[in-house]
Amino acid sequence: MSMPRLPGGAYAKRVVLEVLGWTLVVGGIAALILPGPGLLMLFGGLAILSQQYEWAERRMRPVEVRAKRAAAESVQTWPRIILSVLGSAWILFTGIVWLVRPRVPEWWPFENRWWAWLVRGKVPDWWPFADSWWFIGDWPVAVTLVASAVIAFALIVYSYRTYRGEDPDEVAEQAQQH
Repeated sequence: MSMPRLPGGAYAKRVVLEVLGWTLVVGGIAALILPGPGLLMLFGGLAILSQQYEWAERRMRPVEVRAKRAAAESVQTWPRIILSVLGSAWILFTGIVWLVRPRVPEWWPFENRWWAWLVRGKVPDWWPFADSWWFIGDWPVAVTLVASAVIAFALIVYSYRTYRGEDPDEVAEQAQQH
């Protein structure tokens, strides 16, 4: 027995996908300049928009082919896999240390509010660099680093399970045909 369809469900899905897709595209463009995964967000937004627009699908096809070829190449040898896992582990470790925020060490060259001469008046305490340049950005940076590491680990596992032992050129050719 199938679930009854709600009226306007297809329209609501289209609106949600378009809003999400355009939000990711605009956020990705902003994150190309600001901290964040700009290219990932931009391509994610284009991937979502490619379900609705032919122009987005045309632009996504070469990206998809290159991404699948790169994923297949990245898991062909053990040194590549090990380096990918170590790089992801380093990002995770950095994020955890950033989240814990150890005290500023004695050797740190910048004193608290060393840059205060650049601005007139009092710098507000909520400003992320109010105390020092030690672990700039506080917990948002830490969360982004940890999330990036989790995504990287998930992509390594996906690539290993999907493309290990496959010829990267054949993977790219299959992606081109779809």
